Amino acid sequence: MLELGFASIDITPTCPVDLIGFSNRRSSQGVAQPLIAQVAVLRMDGFSCLLAAIDHIGFGIEHALRLRQNLGKLIGVEAEQVMLCFSHTHAAPNDSAEPEWADWADTRILSAARRALGDMRPVLAGWGCADVNIGVNRRSTDGALDRRAGMLKFTDADTGAPMLAVMRLTAHGNSLKSDNSFISPDWFGSARDLLTREWDCPVMITQGAAGNIAPRFFDSQINPPDADDSGRFTRTRDALSEMARAVLAGANDAFHAIQQQDVYRLNMYVRRGELWADVPDMRRAHEIADEARVKAGIDGTRWLAEVERLNAQGVLRQREYASMQFFRLNEGALIGIPNEVMCELALEVAKKAGKTVFLGGYTNGCMGYLPTAEEYDRGGYEVLWSMLNYFMYFGRVMPLNRDAADMLVDMAVDGLND
Repeated sequence: MLELGFASIDITPTCPVDLIGFSNRRSSQGVAQPLIAQVAVLRMDGFSCLLAAIDHIGFGIEHALRLRQNLGKLIGVEAEQVMLCFSHTHAAPNDSAEPEWADWADTRILSAARRALGDMRPVLAGWGCADVNIGVNRRSTDGALDRRAGMLKFTDADTGAPMLAVMRLTAHGNSLKSDNSFISPDWFGSARDLLTREWDCPVMITQGAAGNIAPRFFDSQINPPDADDSGRFTRTRDALSEMARAVLAGANDAFHAIQQQDVYRLNMYVRRGELWADVPDMRRAHEIADEARVKAGIDGTRWLAEVERLNAQGVLRQREYASMQFFRLNEGALIGIPNEVMCELALEVAKKAGKTVFLGGYTNGCMGYLPTAEEYDRGGYEVLWSMLNYFMYFGRVMPLNRDAADMLVDMAVDGLND
């Protein structure tokens, strides 16, 4: 029988820190709501794995790998059996600029894992899926949306009481915009708190393919570029609670209708592939930088210097090793990659593999946007301009090539056959 252990821990910094999530540099001015990390350890027939949900935009890849390795050692598995799911809140510390906080947070997360490991209980499990109205396609008024609320419900095998709910939802973690300087888990925290009260069990929320999906409700004094005046967005001081209530309204009946069953399959594994990003020549680089400056106010000076350096060395393309992780339980699966995936990829995977198969991003770190081929051709912030701000974190100066999205969809579907 499947055994489950769960623990939660506060990872809120205790002093002002640099925040990450927008192009403007912000120092935190207080705490609106605590950041937390949640850890679930699962064990069956000698196999163990760990699923963590962390209030952060997404650790750097090396940082995330180090944490996964340490968590794996703790429960006696390899890093491939540890999945870190980041909420993608834009109001958490920059782990690269705040190494002391990053080390402290890792220590706290390891402590939570020890507590989870020490409280393993037999459980049953069941999947559910509902329709929630929380996201807006920020690149197109009639663009795709992934409105699925995926739910994995664990109950005590003896009493039937709910033990844990794991959810997959799809909307960017930035209901709070660039004029916010308070530490916050954004709408994830409000939704988690409300659902925990209503369902009488802990709730873990993991982020979906939200690269082009903005939250429907936002709280800001400015006019952010991803909240246009089309009427699809709602500006409100109660944005975080509005998002939470929308999740509950869409998911509540489906959660209570989930049928529990014995677990016959538990697995977590990684599949890898090779992707490429072409380096532009200097003429094209200046076109991109000029466009980003005029349309988004982004200074591309450092990016241009890096492109010039690569051109001088004859580097025509840069390689990225795609690492796709699979968490499978019975007929359902969470699949994650460390990119800001556009929702069309998740919908295509579900179409080919089933509605309780959920492809998401922000898994084991964050490596930049991954657009569809069509959106790659359109360009814009999610494709090109964001690279000028964050290229130093990604190890490349351009988005992954046009064919990357289709390759990753195939990789996800094929990986389910393993």
